[in-house]
Amino acid sequence: MLKEFKQFLLRGSVIDLAVGVVIGAAFGTVVAALVKDILTPLISAIAKVPDFAGLSVTVNGSKFMYGDFLNAIIAFVLVAAAIFFFVVKPMNMIVERSHRGKPADPTTKRCPECMGEIPLAANRCMHCTQVVS
Repeated sequence: MLKEFKQFLLRGSVIDLAVGVVIGAAFGTVVAALVKDILTPLISAIAKVPDFAGLSVTVNGSKFMYGDFLNAIIAFVLVAAAIFFFVVKPMNMIVERSHRGKPADPTTKRCPECMGEIPLAANRCMHCTQVVS
């Protein structure tokens, strides 16, 4: 049983997953610092309100602290935007550049009658039996 467990741990996918989790945690720290130290002060300078934590409303003696919730929403949106613009968009551009080139020749065509996909060599549509050229 220990031999099987050792074999499981040393499998490539487990190691890759462990590395991914560690790098993800480290990257999360970088993104959190970007949001906390750069983006939030920038928004504070524009909005002239550095922190919304003190915002609240009182209804029938109950105090609703909606400022913390507002801070959490803003932080979430900033983190999502930072990840999108600093990770997703650049990676999409890199992948797009690597896939540039001549597109593969088509292997199918559309039936003019039913618009179904059929092989290029087909004489009849397999969906509606229409004769195609």
